[in-house]
Amino acid sequence: MILLRLFFAFAKVGLFAVGGGLATIPFLQNMGIATGWFTDADLTTMIAVSESTPGPMGVNMATYVGFETAGLPGAIVATLGLIAPSVVIIVVIAGFLQKFRQSKTVDAVFSGLRPASTALIASAGLSVAVSVFLVLGGTEDHTLSVHWISLALAAVVFLCMQIKQLKKLHPIVFIAAAAVVGALLQL
Repeated sequence: MILLRLFFAFAKVGLFAVGGGLATIPFLQNMGIATGWFTDADLTTMIAVSESTPGPMGVNMATYVGFETAGLPGAIVATLGLIAPSVVIIVVIAGFLQKFRQSKTVDAVFSGLRPASTALIASAGLSVAVSVFLVLGGTEDHTLSVHWISLALAAVVFLCMQIKQLKKLHPIVFIAAAAVVGALLQL
């Protein structure tokens, strides 16, 4: 039963998250709340791991959630659920490619999807920023406080990206440096 739930939950994400991996984040937030499979903190961790590992972020996140929920079969089923809608849509569209290629209606639909996708990604980015930079107080104290270490690290990264020589470095250098700093701060 859990495998079916994983498949259909991720199929819904794969069907409606137009715009790539970051567009899946709002859907995953809702999934975490609805199913209890992961918390917002877990989601933040999944995003960090997915961004620093090879492959599409959405697929990495589906695999991670599936594995944490139901082991290897869960990882396979969740990943298949996420990619199944895209595969079906691509197969259907490929059959009508010539007809769609010249269609003003299809062009208009994609023009409408671009701002929606941008809004989903912006919303996800804001949500991640809030969860990284702000810390909710204890169970009785519902105050928000700034996570100064995260804010300082973000400022350092921003300042480093203003240096021309650092901009030329391969992104894997920044990913490795962030992993080292994160590991050191956890000690």
